[in-house]
Amino acid sequence: MESWMIKHFSQANPAGIGQDDVPALLRRVADSIESLGLVEVQDLVMHTETTAHGGWPSLTVYFHDTEG
Repeated sequence: MESWMIKHFSQANPAGIGQDDVPALLRRVADSIESLGLVEVQDLVMHTETTAHGGWPSLTVYFHDTEG
């Protein structure tokens, strides 16, 4: 059986005003993915936590390094 390791990170906007700005979150995550270099994204999972300031979405990105 073949196996491989998947890496991941989670990211959200700063807490407080604007924490629910999904377009801003997507831009932040895109910048983070680009900073990783050559990777293959396997999955994106969005979660939303409810806080005193309203919804607080976050994204978890699952990826692995590309070969070559």
